[in-house]
Amino acid sequence: MSTPAPLPARYRIRVRGYLDPAWSTWFDSLTVAHPDDGTTELAGPLVDQAALFGLLARLRDLGVTLLLVERLTFDHGDAP
Repeated sequence: MSTPAPLPARYRIRVRGYLDPAWSTWFDSLTVAHPDDGTTELAGPLVDQAALFGLLARLRDLGVTLLLVERLTFDHGDAP
């Protein structure tokens, strides 16, 4: 009997500056939002830690300043 694969975890990542929403596919199809404070927020599910570290490496390669990485919890009945 095999163990079921864990569900993807949801993350919120905030960086300094403006990243165009057209880059969403390059950021594992995370939602790209622009709060009024001059930052860009990426949010959504990532399949595992390797996907998270890959995304962080892409942000590093762009030279953006990382402000926040937060694992989000699911509310009752939410799905990734």
